[in-house]
Amino acid sequence: MALVFSALLLLGLCGKITSEGQPAFHNTPGAMNYELPTTKYETQDTFNAGIVGPLYKMVHIFLNVVQPNDFPLDLIKKIIQNKNFDISVDSKEVALYEIGVLICTILGLLFIILMPLVGCFFCMCRCCNKCGGEMHQRQKQSAPCRRKCLGLSLLVICLLMSLGIIYGFVANQQTRTRVRGTQKLAESNFRDFQTLLTETSKQIDYIVEQCNNTKNKVFSDLDGIGSMLGGRIKDQLKPKVTPVLEEIKAMSTAIKQTKDALQNMNSSLKSLQDATTQLNTNLTSVRNSIENSLSSSDCTSDPASKICDSIRPSLSSLGSNLNSSQLPSVDRELNTVTDVDKTDLESFVKRGYTAIDEIPNTIQNQTVDVIKDVKATLDSISSNIKDMSQSIPIEDMLLQVSHYLNNSNRYLNEELPKLEEYDSYWWLGGLIVCFLLTLIVTFFFLGLLCGVFGYDKHATPTRRGCVSNTGGIFLMAGVGFSFLFCWILMILVVLTFVVGANVEKLLCEPYENKKLLQVLDTPYLLKEQWQFYLSGMLFNKPDINMTFEQVYRDCKRGRGAYAAFQLENVVNISDHFNIDKLSENINTELENLNVNIDSIELLDNTGRKSLEDFAHSGIDTIDYSTYLKETEKSPTEVNLLTFASTLEGKANQLPEGKLKQAFLLDVQNIRAIHQQLVPPVQQSLNTLRQSIWTLQQTSNKLPEKVEKILASLDSVQHFLTNNVSLIVIGETKKFGKTILGYFEHYLHWVFYAITEKMTSCKPMATAMDSAVNGILCGYVADPLNLFWFGIGEATVLLLPAVIIAIKLAKYYRRMDSEDVYDDVETVPMKNLEIGSNGYHKDHLYGVHNPVMTSPSRY
Repeated sequence: MALVFSALLLLGLCGKITSEGQPAFHNTPGAMNYELPTTKYETQDTFNAGIVGPLYKMVHIFLNVVQPNDFPLDLIKKIIQNKNFDISVDSKEVALYEIGVLICTILGLLFIILMPLVGCFFCMCRCCNKCGGEMHQRQKQSAPCRRKCLGLSLLVICLLMSLGIIYGFVANQQTRTRVRGTQKLAESNFRDFQTLLTETSKQIDYIVEQCNNTKNKVFSDLDGIGSMLGGRIKDQLKPKVTPVLEEIKAMSTAIKQTKDALQNMNSSLKSLQDATTQLNTNLTSVRNSIENSLSSSDCTSDPASKICDSIRPSLSSLGSNLNSSQLPSVDRELNTVTDVDKTDLESFVKRGYTAIDEIPNTIQNQTVDVIKDVKATLDSISSNIKDMSQSIPIEDMLLQVSHYLNNSNRYLNEELPKLEEYDSYWWLGGLIVCFLLTLIVTFFFLGLLCGVFGYDKHATPTRRGCVSNTGGIFLMAGVGFSFLFCWILMILVVLTFVVGANVEKLLCEPYENKKLLQVLDTPYLLKEQWQFYLSGMLFNKPDINMTFEQVYRDCKRGRGAYAAFQLENVVNISDHFNIDKLSENINTELENLNVNIDSIELLDNTGRKSLEDFAHSGIDTIDYSTYLKETEKSPTEVNLLTFASTLEGKANQLPEGKLKQAFLLDVQNIRAIHQQLVPPVQQSLNTLRQSIWTLQQTSNKLPEKVEKILASLDSVQHFLTNNVSLIVIGETKKFGKTILGYFEHYLHWVFYAITEKMTSCKPMATAMDSAVNGILCGYVADPLNLFWFGIGEATVLLLPAVIIAIKLAKYYRRMDSEDVYDDVETVPMKNLEIGSNGYHKDHLYGVHNPVMTSPSRY
């Protein structure tokens, strides 16, 4: 661990940087998730040229046309490797690559040489009244058309020149603006490096902090071993045991319900028998009383005889309808079930649930000593990590790096004002160049403006107006300034073109497509004894396959400095950061985590015998249909109330006397019997019926149910006897792996974070991009190329502009003499009148046309 942190700080001291790189670290299920504090850098990876971007692209297209050859990778390698430049061979290859640039340079040099000479000769010829210096003009029929064509052509050329001048102004201003922005870009990169140093310290603190969090998580799980480990064991046993215990519990409830039903049935039978006997006795007494009344002498005379005769047939139905003596007693079954109920199967069920529920407490009590040992081991590992991290002079090393960066930033701040001063000279020179071209184009525009608007087609060449004449003078002034300054402008264009084009093609483009880095990565190129220059420069081990392109790519993607710079070849963390060895100490203590759970017996032999006795108690052999058939009968053969009402009605038909009073007394007795004896009998019948229904449901396939429960019980008991120890061992190992997995996960994450995420080297890649893409290419090369492109375009167009302006000035300036005739005149007499000097005679046209005797004027 100490070497790990030392390597990280060494990377920070060397100014290295990070990135993402390899696939993200995968989190272990259930383990803690770690994420290093994210770092946000302010320097952008890309540089946007803004609204002038299309202009830069246009220049790039022009350069690709002028220089279409690919980057001369092999040629540059060859030149560097040869050390000595072979003019006969290498210059030919360089010329072939630079053929487009050379052609443009040669044309520029010809322009520089010829334009002053042409201007000198042109001036001399004009002084000798040659090359248009003679102020005499021949008027022809095609003159208006030629004048318009020349004016339109000059206008188009001037507009194109103006566009080039605008490019020059924009490029000149961009150079000034970008140079001023260089300091901001540099300061942004320095702030990114400072952020990197700050975040590196935070990341190390975060790693140490996560060690404490991981330890606390492990301690929390160890303290809750009862609920975690015991809960897992309980969760595996409970689904097996619970169904059987529930079935036994249900059977225990059925036994109690059966006992109650049999007791109710016995009591109902007894009360029914007593009530039936009493009912029969009372009904017999009433029936005898009525018979005595019917056999008296009062029933022999009319109308009593007819009424007595109608009463006599119904006496036979006055009696009990039940025969309770035919219903056998269930005392034997009741005694058997009562003995079974004494076993109290519910206590066995509660004991089974208790045995399962007490597993977490049992494990918690058995592992107290082992948990203490594991905690002590974890404390030791955590303390070692903290001690090693604190023993490294992190703050001192970070202060050294910070001091180095501050000195570099201070030096840059001191030198940048000088650069801005030099840039102001360049800006002033560029401004002068643009203004010179602007002056020339302004003369041309003024000449066109005055010439076009001041021209009078009815005026002869000798009588042209002042405005038109001024336009011609402006055109000739533009021509004169063009000859004076165009060659100087072309010198500037050629110099900036050669420099800017080669910087773009040999530095900017190859850096963008990484071919420049491929040159640096060529084996044995920069140093003959070194196969790989970067590894030799950093570690003095040139045989390590480390390339500029690979390092730049990894840093650009945000990969860690350890992986990007392959520091495993210097400090191999894998050798000193042995995760297996650190985990072995924890695993050794966890192997002592032995948990024993006593054999769980769900039901002993007594309980089993009770279930078997209940199955053979005989309740399934009782003839319940006979009982139900008896309970469906009414207590009496006839409804006593109906019988009493009928008898009362008939008695009321008798004349007053002893017979009538006897019948009415019997009616009262019958109603009293119904009220006192029939409801209890009916209640006993209902209770008996309900008990029979309960017994029927319970006894339905009772032996098969008990047999199934016992089979399930045997299966579960066999599972508990043979598999509980295996479950305990398996879950104990899983728990140990979980505890060990927390620290292994943390240690693997630390290894991944150090090798892939910490000390990001992205600021270095960003700094390289800022230096090359930003400053060299974006701030210098692109504006420089746009400058020579615009100025060069305007300067080259001066050549046709001068020719057209010279020809066009003749149509605007006031002439000293004129000669009017048509090219197609073939009249012999008119031709004869032409003098030896070729002029028409004055009297033929009536135009004052003296022969020019004074020197010509520009």
